[in-house]
Amino acid sequence: MRRRTPPPPAPLPQRDGVDPVRVRLPAGGEWATVGEHLVARLSGAGPGVIEAMFAAGRIVGADGRAVPADAPYRPGMFVWFHRELPPEVPVPFPLPVVYRDEHIVVADKPHFLATTPRGSHVTQTALARLRHDLGIPTLSAAHRLDRLTAGLVLFTVRPEERGAYQTLFGERRVSKEYEAVAPYDAALALPRTVRSRILKERGVQAAREVEGEPNAETRVELAERQGGLGRYRLLPRTGQTHQLRVHLNSLGVPILGDPLYPEVLPPVPAGDFRRPLQLLARGLEFTDPVTGAEHSFTSGRTLLAWSCHPRWAAD
Repeated sequence: MRRRTPPPPAPLPQRDGVDPVRVRLPAGGEWATVGEHLVARLSGAGPGVIEAMFAAGRIVGADGRAVPADAPYRPGMFVWFHRELPPEVPVPFPLPVVYRDEHIVVADKPHFLATTPRGSHVTQTALARLRHDLGIPTLSAAHRLDRLTAGLVLFTVRPEERGAYQTLFGERRVSKEYEAVAPYDAALALPRTVRSRILKERGVQAAREVEGEPNAETRVELAERQGGLGRYRLLPRTGQTHQLRVHLNSLGVPILGDPLYPEVLPPVPAGDFRRPLQLLARGLEFTDPVTGAEHSFTSGRTLLAWSCHPRWAAD
């Protein structure tokens, strides 16, 4: 099998912890110039935006030099540029580092902060903030948490070691413990293990359970009761999208603050941080695949609804 030649290193530095966009000109193109191709390919950028970037010298080749718009189209050529990003509402919560060595960084992510750049969340992400704050441009996420979920996230420092840490999660060699606050139901027998098949369709916000071989498994335990609320300990064996949220909802105790389960709610205004999803990635344990060290980390966060914080109770 012919091995694909890796792309050359980016000639542009990161900006606010965000990598430049890399575009490879495809084979078989009918464009005469680089400019014609990028204007057609990036039509969503808006009228005149790409032309202005060429005029300002902001689109560069592998040597870091500006590529003119009338440069001949050459299949396989790489170009780089930084997108102009719309303003993002800052997520006004700290992102503490729980552990750091020359191989990994473990951060305690707050609610509302995405793990990695995606869609409209780019600079306001844990990865971008950590790259900027720690001065580690090579930092990458070994796994992800939903934007609305708080808690522990593992990042890798060295690109050549990222695969080893990702494999830990892919092969289920990481012990993960979550905590959730949801209604208490005296008729719900716990502990129990929930197994089901979860389907998450592209373009559909909420996942759903369907018939078929289970692909999701979660052990659910009641850790504590407080009035009409329960604090639940969740031990997932798999990592399907929204798995914990779907499983608690299927038990009749949907997680407090969940905008998707049991029903999809209208989006809240940007900057409204009053009702975070009451789900926390509390613990993370694994054997380091590079150093052999035994790691055990615990989040320092608490769930607002359980502590009866006034920010949760307020209208």
